[in-house]
Amino acid sequence: MSGRKQGETPADEGGSGTKPPRIKISKSSDAGDAKNVSKRLKDMEICVPIVCGTIAFYLGRKASESQSHKWTVYVRGATNEDLGVVIKKVVFQLHPSFNNPTRVVESPPFELSECGWGEFEIAVTLFFHSDVCDKQLDLFHHLKLYPEDESGPQTTKKPVVVESYNEIVFPDPSENFFARVQNYPAVVVPRLPAGFNLPNPAPIENMAERERGDTKDHPLSQWFLNFSEADELLKLAAARQQLIC
Repeated sequence: MSGRKQGETPADEGGSGTKPPRIKISKSSDAGDAKNVSKRLKDMEICVPIVCGTIAFYLGRKASESQSHKWTVYVRGATNEDLGVVIKKVVFQLHPSFNNPTRVVESPPFELSECGWGEFEIAVTLFFHSDVCDKQLDLFHHLKLYPEDESGPQTTKKPVVVESYNEIVFPDPSENFFARVQNYPAVVVPRLPAGFNLPNPAPIENMAERERGDTKDHPLSQWFLNFSEADELLKLAAARQQLIC
């Protein structure tokens, strides 16, 4: 197993040109389209860069053997923007030894924290707003508590960070979805034909009542990895929007 954190690119691989992982969501069913009165924009795609990750802190020698680490699992925007305009809720499926192992987070930031001693695979299921997609997306992330280099004692100051980057692609988006995210910094949208007018976006339920959902000032943000793929993708999107204006 490599000693490199998942998603981290060594300096000598910066120009490898490897394409980032893209997850293309299958088109909504006819039943889903019937519920969503918004028209669909054919032959277009909306791309949402996301990061799924875990950060684990060793609690030191005074911690109990069964509660040796505190960890957080999360789904965040690749540039730490609020994903609540796309994602409705996230379900985290923990190891069955935890109380209430199925945890539902219904507003951003989409995360949960726990204490424990063992590593395991966490199933992460994303559910989207009705005008985005009627299908769920299943991801899997391995919780890692112990560093690759175990030559010295584990420190309480530096956590073990594992993050994976993905680009979720939504084909034939609805007009409502497109209108809501066309100027949103965390989402990549294509250019519309000249003279094409979108309807006013329908508001998301309880959006105004929610707390701030981005992760720019998150207590753990200093440990988040930077993904150059997301930066380049969103720069291109911003340039495209300037051309439109």
